[in-house]
Amino acid sequence: MLRNALGKTFRFLGYTVQYGCIAHCAFEYLGGIVVCSGPSMEPTIQNSDIVFSENLSRHFYCIRKGDVVIVKSPNDPKSNICKRVIGLEGDKVCTSNPSDFLKSHSYVPKGHVWLEGDNLRNSTDSRCYGPVPYGLIRGRICFKIWPLNDFGFLRASPNGHRFLDD
Repeated sequence: MLRNALGKTFRFLGYTVQYGCIAHCAFEYLGGIVVCSGPSMEPTIQNSDIVFSENLSRHFYCIRKGDVVIVKSPNDPKSNICKRVIGLEGDKVCTSNPSDFLKSHSYVPKGHVWLEGDNLRNSTDSRCYGPVPYGLIRGRICFKIWPLNDFGFLRASPNGHRFLDD
């Protein structure tokens, strides 16, 4: 009787570990569901919108300008942020706020990206903390899941004029 109970317990633990490993790999390498919070990506992504984030792009270095990404926060490594990629390594980017009279520009260093929220007036982004290392990117948002009336691919950036092709 004890042998039978121990056998069932160890089988259960074995299956739990196996399925846990599969789930971990799926969420780490394939993608997952993310609930976004905060006003920095409005109007593209509203507070409490639910999106699908795929993680393969970051592993294959397929992140492009205009993509919306989930990134480990440079200010707080325990939290993730959602921002749009404005510049890749070597790109010239506008580093000043939209309200600044004199515009300043800089180049994104090797191995980094320049991130900005779509809501420029209410976003803490690369204009505050500088270029972000590529290694902090967790995934790329593919499409919005919730609310259902907004289901589908994300809109283009309302700040497309900030992308420089120099």
